[in-house]
Amino acid sequence: MDEVKQLVIDIKNKNLKPIYLLMGEEAYYIDKISDYIEKTVLTEEERGFNQMVLYGRDVTVEDIVSNAKRYPMMAERQVVIVKEAQDLARTIDQLAAYAKNPQPTTVLVICYKYKKVDKRKAVYKEIKKSGVVFESKKLYENQVPDWISRVLLPKGYSITPKASQMLVEFLGTDLSKLSNELDKLQIVLPRDTQITPDHIEENIGISKDYNNFELRKAIGSKNTAQAFKIVHYFAENPKDNPMVLTVSLLFSFFSQLLHLHGMSDRNPRAVASALRVNPYFVNEYIEASRHYPMRKVSQVIATLREFDGKSKGVDSNAVPQGDLLKEMLVKIMY
Repeated sequence: MDEVKQLVIDIKNKNLKPIYLLMGEEAYYIDKISDYIEKTVLTEEERGFNQMVLYGRDVTVEDIVSNAKRYPMMAERQVVIVKEAQDLARTIDQLAAYAKNPQPTTVLVICYKYKKVDKRKAVYKEIKKSGVVFESKKLYENQVPDWISRVLLPKGYSITPKASQMLVEFLGTDLSKLSNELDKLQIVLPRDTQITPDHIEENIGISKDYNNFELRKAIGSKNTAQAFKIVHYFAENPKDNPMVLTVSLLFSFFSQLLHLHGMSDRNPRAVASALRVNPYFVNEYIEASRHYPMRKVSQVIATLREFDGKSKGVDSNAVPQGDLLKEMLVKIMY
């Protein structure tokens, strides 16, 4: 985020480069930066003649260069934005010649989503010299709650660790989806609100009591009654609680427990760092490690692999998801 902030500050201060290559697996920041350039570099009056948005699937590199070499009309500069530039992956290196000597009155923005331009290619090296290369990396799951807090803080909101975890487990690490849901919360909640699981349940529709986070907690603490209540809820609402996701999250949890069993240092800070989890949840992992010794953890991981296949139709003979979940839970907890 710090790199993004500096980029925005430079653009705001008119410290502009002739080429911006925005690339990487996380589309959120690519969209944010290109949108900011699109809305702020030129005035509303200048945009009509001097701002062009192209799409990679509809143009060639020659088309991009031709537009970039134009001179601005009644303005200091022009802006050319190429969206979905990853569709030009096979020919993007042809842009190297232009990048070597770019038009100084053009701001060319290349939005190369979900992929990276090969850093060995001439086009990457030339843009690095004459412009800006920004790589938007996918966040690890354990990094997303901190990202949520940092996004909310300047807007006057905070969020509890459990509420953050609910969002991450329901929406994954897609920052665009998370941002959309956070925007909805900010519309309905006043500033200075601490967002809680109740807010998430009421406004986004994620149950605060019956979700994968609570299932993991119940299994880890050997709360059999609660675990079966949650699994029964999942069986009644299969579309909102796909078994594939549940198995994946439990597999990650027990893999972390296996790692924990191999650690000699059980200091909470060391555990949080090694397992890549929020320190708030470390005690849950330590408690679970007491209930599940290393041999049992290994058995559970094998069970989860088996039911991952069954959830995808392997040797399951069209068994309902709810029945598979209950069978899996029995094998895990007994």
